[in-house]
Amino acid sequence: MVLAPEHALVDQIVTPEQREAVEAYRRQAASKSELERTELQKDKTGVFTGAYAVNPVNDAHIPIWVADYVLASYGTGAIMAVPAQDERDYAFAEVYDLPIIRTVQPPADFNGKAFTGDGPAINSAFLDGLRVKEAKAKIIDWLEEHGRGERKINYKLRDWLFSRQRYWGEPFPVVFVEGTPQPLPADALPVTLPDLEEFKPSGSPEGPLSLATDWLTIVDPKTGKPARRETNTMPQWAGSCWYYLRYIDPHNDAQLVDPKKEQYWMPVDLYVGGAEHAVLHLLYARFWHKVLYDAGVIATPEPFQKLVHQGMILGSDSQKMSKSRGNVVNPDDVIAEFGADAFRLYEMFMGPLEQVKPWNTRDVSGVARFLNRAWRLLLNEAGDGSHARVQDVAPSKAQLRTLHQTIKKVGDDIESLGFNTAISAMMEFTNAANKWDVVSLSVAVPFVQLLSPFAPHLAEELWEKLGQTEPLTYAAWPEVVEAYLKEDQIEMAVQVNGKVRATIAIAPDAARDAVLAQAKAQPNVQRFIEGKTIRKEIYVPGRIINIVAT
Repeated sequence: MVLAPEHALVDQIVTPEQREAVEAYRRQAASKSELERTELQKDKTGVFTGAYAVNPVNDAHIPIWVADYVLASYGTGAIMAVPAQDERDYAFAEVYDLPIIRTVQPPADFNGKAFTGDGPAINSAFLDGLRVKEAKAKIIDWLEEHGRGERKINYKLRDWLFSRQRYWGEPFPVVFVEGTPQPLPADALPVTLPDLEEFKPSGSPEGPLSLATDWLTIVDPKTGKPARRETNTMPQWAGSCWYYLRYIDPHNDAQLVDPKKEQYWMPVDLYVGGAEHAVLHLLYARFWHKVLYDAGVIATPEPFQKLVHQGMILGSDSQKMSKSRGNVVNPDDVIAEFGADAFRLYEMFMGPLEQVKPWNTRDVSGVARFLNRAWRLLLNEAGDGSHARVQDVAPSKAQLRTLHQTIKKVGDDIESLGFNTAISAMMEFTNAANKWDVVSLSVAVPFVQLLSPFAPHLAEELWEKLGQTEPLTYAAWPEVVEAYLKEDQIEMAVQVNGKVRATIAIAPDAARDAVLAQAKAQPNVQRFIEGKTIRKEIYVPGRIINIVAT
């Protein structure tokens, strides 16, 4: 165990002689220059206190050292050193010739010192053989069963500077009565901002609200004494940490949120945000939510069920967009040239949602061409407006199969946030449909529904022009009919001794003997098996037909 020099426990566990050694160490470290202190840390200098901690599992005595590389602000200031699994602890143990016992087995090809990866536990009694995560869970169970410890979640929350010296933001419902801060009663809420013509700093440590003299001085509702309002305002986090709750019930002027509505809608199923939000917004949103839960205001202990980090869009130079680099793309310029739907579609088509991707305006034209093809496909045959391509006729089996394959692919990809591959599936649909003489209305309409989340403006226009009167926004999502997904016939290559000699069309569920008979009947196959002995006939449905002949 390593104990930080500043930790109060030092004074409780060492004898006067040991304390003097520690103080001598402190004086030595304090007298060194900054550079020397850096070297001291690099050299892993420490002092053995002479005291020992007791392992609660096996009652083993563990020496307590004071070291310069552990911060008092880290947890309690005391840490367990496990040299074999931590590089800094390994270096410290080497300097002072401390025992180094591996508790996690490295792989056979590991040739380093400290092993920080996962592996089976060793030298750990009843934990031997378990992976690290399993071993941690089991030892916690053991500690609880034997009354020597209990599970606990530690939250690494930073102190939150909650006040701002500016005008915008929520005012604090606090007044000062004879210099003492007092909260306002509930019937005096909400406190609203006064109208100000000047928002510049006040020239004092107080914010601009100190200039609103009529608003600033009031009579305290509790005591009837003169009172002065708090002039600081809350940060933007005060509102953004719980906005999702207010979205549920935005017009409720009596409650933060109606309990029935909160129970119906919460928790949020999916939160999509940038990784830069992970520490600040999401951490404090969760903290705020738990405060409200503990206060009985809401019924859900967690705000979000799933979090997905969207990848950052870089400039065309693959660098983060910034004015100083000159690589910023103005969306207005892209929309003016290609339209909002093409702009929206390209953002989704660039690659997986979670991936960091460079922007390339030239590539927007590719998705714009796709939208133009879809428009021409569904409204006229040749692009000259001569006559409609879509007709209210029964669809062919090929059309139904293509449509329902697309419905399944797009639906599955939306669920998994694979927007780029969903767009690819719709592109494949238009390529196939362009080969049809007539597009059935019953096929065109569901396709427009698939397109609508990706290109809503174009889809709305197509929806109306195809004669649909129900609002597209409220139309039920197309359902997949599994029966239409099956192919009537599939083409398979026929190999002789591993080389393709012919292709045949067969039913997907055709019997093995019938498939092999049809394969061997092909003229070019017969050329290569004539006069030879067939040693093996291999048939893997939908994958391979191979005749081995010698």
